[in-house]
Amino acid sequence: MRIVFMGTPEFASASLEALIQNGYEVAGVFTQPDKARGRGMEVTFSPVKTVALSHDIPVFQPAKMRDGTALATLQSLKPDLVVVVAYGRILPDDLLAVPPLGTINVHGSLLPQYRGAAPIQWSVLNGDEKTGVTTMYLATEMDAGDIIYSEETKIGTYETSGELYDRLKEMGAELLIKTVRDIENGCAPRKAQEHEKATYVTMLDKSLSPIDFTKPARAVVKWVCGLQPWPVATAELGGVTLKIFSALLTGHTTGKEPGTVVSTGKDGIEIACGDGETVLITEVQAPGKKRMRAEDYLRGHRL
Repeated sequence: MRIVFMGTPEFASASLEALIQNGYEVAGVFTQPDKARGRGMEVTFSPVKTVALSHDIPVFQPAKMRDGTALATLQSLKPDLVVVVAYGRILPDDLLAVPPLGTINVHGSLLPQYRGAAPIQWSVLNGDEKTGVTTMYLATEMDAGDIIYSEETKIGTYETSGELYDRLKEMGAELLIKTVRDIENGCAPRKAQEHEKATYVTMLDKSLSPIDFTKPARAVVKWVCGLQPWPVATAELGGVTLKIFSALLTGHTTGKEPGTVVSTGKDGIEIACGDGETVLITEVQAPGKKRMRAEDYLRGHRL
């Protein structure tokens, strides 16, 4: 079975590597155009391109998907199946129609929940108890195709988006292999989504960083976890806007106003939240400084 793979970030590279390691013929890889990143604006390859090149797989990086170029390229590769994982582009219907076995996708949520971008981060930000990965057939509408398989997992109390991302990329890769095998054997299930239950999420940005301490303590902790590793939560303490990398539930209650510093010490900075409980800030970063324990920050700063 000839497969064409489309993807860009690290989440997708795990699935591409899994296909290769399981002996599938990957005839070509589509990924986003190279971008200049960092202070030096050096041009870097996507994680998917890096994996493809390491295995001598042809790489294609069309700037547009609707001018006929991508369609002609895909047709020339003659795939039986197209696998899309976090490609970052909407595929028009003419591309979806090329492979006789269909175009499938790995998505980092339990669809129909969290269609769209950043589903992993929002599952943490929203304080969900569980999430998972889903394989599905792509359709015209974003993330609305028929479900093939889904697998769920619990979200840890203090699990960050980055940590969950790393777990789900491996879960997604394993589920992809199961999905491809069953498609190849003609026994893959297909179930329409319950569209009326669909929810949608968007990309993160720095406007989300400030912590709202009027929220319950658990929600504050989940906000800190959900914004890791980017864009990172922030709070203004002692007139300085600090990046907040870690916050713990204390189980303590207080009558002080939300956002008030209740105590400081070797354990960190205790702050009142909207439900009367407190959280403990344990790791921070001041502007122009390195990330450090809150205890170390307090040595030179009074709150």
